[in-house]
Amino acid sequence: MFLFVLSGTEASMATTTASPISVYIVPAKPAVNRLCFHLATSSFLRPCNNDNHRKHSTGLVSLFYRRRLPSTQSPLIVSATAVAIEIEEDNTSRNPSKTLPFRVGHGFDLHRLEPGYPLIIGGINIPHDKGCEAHSDGDVLLHCVVDAILGALGLPDIGQIFPDSDPKWKGAASSVFIKEAVRLMNEAGYELGNLDATLILQRPKVSPHKEVIRANLSALLGADPSVVNLKAKTHEKVDSLGENRSIAAHTVVLLMRK
Repeated sequence: MFLFVLSGTEASMATTTASPISVYIVPAKPAVNRLCFHLATSSFLRPCNNDNHRKHSTGLVSLFYRRRLPSTQSPLIVSATAVAIEIEEDNTSRNPSKTLPFRVGHGFDLHRLEPGYPLIIGGINIPHDKGCEAHSDGDVLLHCVVDAILGALGLPDIGQIFPDSDPKWKGAASSVFIKEAVRLMNEAGYELGNLDATLILQRPKVSPHKEVIRANLSALLGADPSVVNLKAKTHEKVDSLGENRSIAAHTVVLLMRK
C-alpha cells in the first residue's frame, strides 16, 4: 500500500472535486529531483507536466512506501476529512515467483594452508605437507559447493547456517554440510542440473586425484557424475595461492525445478 500524507491546505482541497491538486513527492535523497504528480477528478494519480500546477502547489507529500506503481492505475481512497491518501496495490505483483524453472548460484571459499593439518578436498584426503586451517575439516571444495547451492536457493551462506562459533562444528566433516544443502535443495523442489567447480592451488597436483574427488562429490550430491565438472588451476606463483600458503575454489551450480 502507498501512503501519501498531505498538509492541511491540500487535505481540505482533497474533499472536493472542483480543483485538481498538484502533489510533490519528497524523495529520500535531497539530490534527487522532485517528482510532480497531478491528482485529477478521475481519482487516479498520473504524472503532471503542467507548469501552472507546479507554481500554485504548496503541499508536500511524504512517500512512506516506495514501490513502482503497477502497470494498471490503482484507485485512490479519499475520506471526507482527508489528511491521507492511500493507494492500494495488487499484492500479486509484490513477490517474485517461488516456482522458478531454474536457479543459478555461485560459491567461493579460501583457506590458509598450514603444517599439521590434513588436506581434504571433496571429501578425499590428499597427501601433502600442509592442510587447511579451519574450524571444521576445512574442505574448501565442499564449502564452496554448499555456498553455491545455498545461494541459488536464496538462503544464508554456510557461515550463518553452520557458524564457526558453534563448538559442535569443530572438526566436523564437511559432508554434513553438503548433505544439509542437498536436503534444503530437495525440500525446495529442485535438483542439480549441473555443477562446475574450479580449484586454485599451486601444490599438490590435483590431476591424479581429480576423478576420485569428482566421483565422491557426485555421490554426496546424489547426482550423475556427467553433470559434475571439476577443474584445477595453479596461480602462477602469484600471491598466497601461488606461494602455496592458501587454497581456493569457485563453484557455479544450476538447479532445475523437479
